Amino acid sequence: MVLIIGGEGAGKRSYARSLGFSDSDMADAVIDGRSVVYNAQDMVLAEPSRVNELIEKLSEKAVVICNEVGSGLIPQEAKKREARVAVGRLCCVLAQRADKVVRVVCGLPQRIK
Repeated sequence: MVLIIGGEGAGKRSYARSLGFSDSDMADAVIDGRSVVYNAQDMVLAEPSRVNELIEKLSEKAVVICNEVGSGLIPQEAKKREARVAVGRLCCVLAQRADKVVRVVCGLPQRIK
């Protein structure tokens, strides 16, 4: 599995396309038969208690694309903070399991694993 991380609008999906995947291969925050899932953070933010279930399902995908949500202002609401922590946990476990981890910044991919 390849984990692609980076900020909103950083070029993560374009990088996935450079790996040979098309838009029809990419599922937006849903787990279905497609080999690429993007906006994985949205699935966790919607229901942080499902993070362990999502880890198992996302680990089976060829590519997982997730926005980095741990930077910037810390939310005051406890539920929003817990959701950010859950996204971080998701990325940590997926990074451990991934064959390759790429961080995309300003459209430039940096291989970090």
